[in-house]
Amino acid sequence: MISLNHYLLLSALLFCIGLFGILRRKNILMLFFSTEILLNAVNIGFVAIGSYLRDLNGEIFALFIIAIAAVEIAVGLGLVVIWYKKHHTLDISTLTSLKG
Repeated sequence: MISLNHYLLLSALLFCIGLFGILRRKNILMLFFSTEILLNAVNIGFVAIGSYLRDLNGEIFALFIIAIAAVEIAVGLGLVVIWYKKHHTLDISTLTSLKG
């Protein structure tokens, strides 16, 4: 039987993978993917705890996080497409040219 500890361990593992991806990657798309992994890890934790407590608040928070993640990806990918058309690279070190 899968217990709450299994879900929380999976959530912590996914969170660590996402955090490692954010800290180590230089590609903007990989940063977005790592952010999505982080948000999904938090969703798993919220839903697991909500299910354990027999409360709907975990699922409600998860729905809000999914909506925020969708908006983040939509706006972020639009900015990435514009950035790629202008600079022909997705390397994050080129973002320093945004400074005034």
